[in-house]
Amino acid sequence: MIDTVKIPSSLLPEDGRFGCGPSKIRRKQIAALTEAGTTLLGTSHRQQPVKHVVASIREGLAQYFSIPDGYQVALGNGGASAFWEMACASLIARRGAFGTYGSFSGKFAASAANAPFLEDPVIYKADFGSCALPKYTEDVDVYCWAHNETSTGVMAPVERVEGSVEQHALTLIDATSGAGGLPVDIAQTDAYYFSPQKVFGSDGGLWFAILSPDAVERAGQVEHSATLEGARRWVPPFLSLTKALDNSRKNQTLNTPAIATLVLMNEQVTWLNEHGGLKWATKRCAKSANILYSWAERSDYARPFVEDKSIRSNVVVTIDLDDSISASNVVAALHANGIVDTNGYRKLGRNQLRIGVFPSVKPGDVEALTYCIDYVVDHMK
Repeated sequence: MIDTVKIPSSLLPEDGRFGCGPSKIRRKQIAALTEAGTTLLGTSHRQQPVKHVVASIREGLAQYFSIPDGYQVALGNGGASAFWEMACASLIARRGAFGTYGSFSGKFAASAANAPFLEDPVIYKADFGSCALPKYTEDVDVYCWAHNETSTGVMAPVERVEGSVEQHALTLIDATSGAGGLPVDIAQTDAYYFSPQKVFGSDGGLWFAILSPDAVERAGQVEHSATLEGARRWVPPFLSLTKALDNSRKNQTLNTPAIATLVLMNEQVTWLNEHGGLKWATKRCAKSANILYSWAERSDYARPFVEDKSIRSNVVVTIDLDDSISASNVVAALHANGIVDTNGYRKLGRNQLRIGVFPSVKPGDVEALTYCIDYVVDHMK
C-alpha cells in the first residue's frame, strides 16, 4: 500500500502542517489560548478584557499594514465569504467589474450577479493558472479581484485601475490568503479584506477589512438609499458595513465572535510585528515559495502549475505532478507520515499538490517537505 511508505525520521519536517487554510497554528498561540482559558474564554465580548484584545488586533494590523491616515480596521463575523455579501449590500452602488481566475475570485462575482438589486457585473475572466484584472469600464462603481487566488496559487498585483479614482469607483481586494504574506500598498485599495485562518494562523469565522474613507462614505450612502421609499435594496443588520464599523470602533462586533479566534489572531499579529512586520513576513514567505518552485523546476516529475513566474504565489504554491505519478497517492503517503493538507484544490481536478507557505511555516520545514516528496515518489516507482 502506498500509505505504508515509511519516511525516515531524519527527513521529516519539524511540523507537518502545510494547509492553505486552516493553516498551521504555532505552539505559542496555543499557549496564549490556554492562558486565556480562565480570563477571557467564556466572558462577555462587550466587556473590557475581550475588547482590549480586539483593540490590540486593530492597532496591530494598522501598524503591520502601515495604513494611511483616515483608513480604519473593521471586523465582523462570517469570514470573507460573508464580506462578499456585505460588499454587495453595502459597497456596490449599482454595478461592479470583476477579475475572475479561480474558484474564490469567481464566487464574489457570482454573488454580485445573484444580487437582485444590482446590475449584471462585468467579468474579466482568465483560465485557472493565469490572471485577469478588470480594466477601466464605463458605468461601474467598484473594481474587484483577489490578491491571491487560493485555489490556483496565482497572486495578482494590487494597483488601482487607471481612471477609477476619477469615476469615483472603489477598489475592493479579496486578500484572504494573501494578506500579511504578500507586499501591498493599502493606499491602492478601498477595502482590503481577509479571513484569519491563513497568514494569521487563527481559526475561521471572522472577517477583517481595512477601509478607506471613500469606502466608509459609500457604505453610508448606499445604506441610506436602501431606506428610501421605493428602494429595491434591503440591507439586513448582519450585512451592514456601517453597523460593523460602528461596533469595530468600540472594539467589538455586532454579533458574538469566537473569542478563541481573537486570542489566536492577536498572538499572531503581535508575533509578526515583533519579527519585523510585513517586510519580514513577505521575505520569509518568498523564501519558502522559492524552495518549492526551484525544487519543482529541477525535478523530472514535478513542475510549477503557474507558468508565468511573475504571478506565482508566494503563499500558496501549486505543483503539478507527471501523469505517471498519482498526486493522491503521494498525498496519502505524506499524510500517513504526519505531513498533512498537501492536496490540490478539489474543484481544479488536477494531478497536483498545493502547499501553504505562510509565515508560521518554517522555510526549513518546506525544504524537508521536498525531500519527503522525493522519497515517497522514489518508493512508488
